[in-house]
Amino acid sequence: MKPIQVTSEIQPLRKVLVHRPGEELKYLTPDTLAELLFDDIPDLVKAQKEHDAFADILRNEGVEVVYLEDLMAETLDANEGLREKFIDEYLNDAGIYTETYHKILKNFFAGIKDTKEFVMKTMAGVSFQELGDIETNFLIDELEHPYLLVNPMPNLYFTRDPFASVGNGAVINKMFSVTRNRETIYADYIFKYHPEYKGQVKDLYGRHNHFHIEGGDVFNVDEKTLFVGISQRTTADAIQQLAMNLFFDTVDNKIERIFAFNIPVSRAFMHLDTVFTMIDKDAFTYHPGITATLRVFELTADKAKHDVKIEEHKGSLGEILAGILGVEKVRLFPCGGGDDMAAEREQWTDGSNTLTLAPGKIVVYKRNFETNKMLKEAGFTVIELDSDNLTVGRGGPRCMSMPLVREN
Repeated sequence: MKPIQVTSEIQPLRKVLVHRPGEELKYLTPDTLAELLFDDIPDLVKAQKEHDAFADILRNEGVEVVYLEDLMAETLDANEGLREKFIDEYLNDAGIYTETYHKILKNFFAGIKDTKEFVMKTMAGVSFQELGDIETNFLIDELEHPYLLVNPMPNLYFTRDPFASVGNGAVINKMFSVTRNRETIYADYIFKYHPEYKGQVKDLYGRHNHFHIEGGDVFNVDEKTLFVGISQRTTADAIQQLAMNLFFDTVDNKIERIFAFNIPVSRAFMHLDTVFTMIDKDAFTYHPGITATLRVFELTADKAKHDVKIEEHKGSLGEILAGILGVEKVRLFPCGGGDDMAAEREQWTDGSNTLTLAPGKIVVYKRNFETNKMLKEAGFTVIELDSDNLTVGRGGPRCMSMPLVREN
C-alpha cells in the first residue's frame, strides 16, 4: 500500500492527518483576529478537549490518527542538518528578511533542543518578550514595537487546506493568505524527507506556485474524477494549472476529469466544502445559497494541443451531479433542513461541512441541530461533536482532517 491512497470522499477512512490545537491559539488578540482569519478567541483548553474528542471518534471507528507535529518532528530527527535548512526557509516565509533578526531568531530556535517542542514553537510564533534584551539599530524599532515578531499559525488544526491527497500524490498548495500559506512548509518537508513518505509521494502542484488553491476546495469523487471549487481561496488559474499537471506531468496519475464548481466569493463560503460535501454514493449536503449562481465546468485533456478542453454543464445542481456520477438521481440535503434562517445560521457554524467515515456514516458538529435532525431522519449514522471553541476558526470536521488512506 502507498503511504497516500485516496480516490474517494466516502469509502472507509483508514488513516488521517490532524493537528491538535496548541499555543498558537494563545497568541490571538482582538487586534489580530482579522489578519489571522478568526472570528473570536477560543479557549485553548476547551478547544484541545474538543479536538481530543474528535480524534477519539476517529480511533473508535478504526481510523489510524497521525499528528502533523509528530510527523514533522520525525522528519527532522531522521535527517541530519535538515533542521537548519528548514528554519531558514521558515523565517523567510515569516517575512524575517533582515540579517539581524534572522540571526536572533535562529539563535532562539537553536536553544530549543527537543525536536517536537521546536516544531510546536515554529507553529506558535515568537513574541519580542520571549527574546529578552536584544540590541538592534533599526528606525522601525524606534517608531513601533509590535508584540509579535513571528506570527502564529492558529489555523493549522484545519489540516485539510495546506495540501490535498489525490490518488497516491499530494497537491501541496499555494494558499490564499500570507497567514495561512506559511502552513504548507510542514507537508512539503514531510513528503520530501520523512522516511515513510520520501520518494513515495509526488507533489502535484507546489507551494511556490503563483496561483492560489486550498484543500477545502478539492474533492476526490473517484480515481478518475475530481471536484474543485472556484472560491474565495482557489482561483480558476490554479485549477487549470492543476489540470495541466495531472493530465500531462504525472505518469502514474489516473485523473481524467476535473469539474470546477464556481461558488460565491465570500468569507461565509470560503471553500467548496463549507457549502457542499459528499456523504454517500448518491448523496450530498449543500447550502441553498450556492444554487442561484452556481456554474460547473468540466476540464479534460486535449492531447493533440497539449492543453485542456473546457465544457460548461447546464442544469440544476442535482441534474449535473447525477450526470457526473452516472446515476438516475442524487439525494440533496440542504443545510438547515430547508429553513432559510436555519441554513444561514448553521452554515456559519459548518452545518454543511461533514466528514464521511464510510458511506452513510458522517461526523458533524453537534450544534447544527436542524441539519443533523434532517440527516438522522434520512437514515444516516450521524456522529456529533461538541465544537463551541473549534468552530470560531470557521471550519468543520472535514476541515480538521486530511485523509491519507481510504479503502479503494
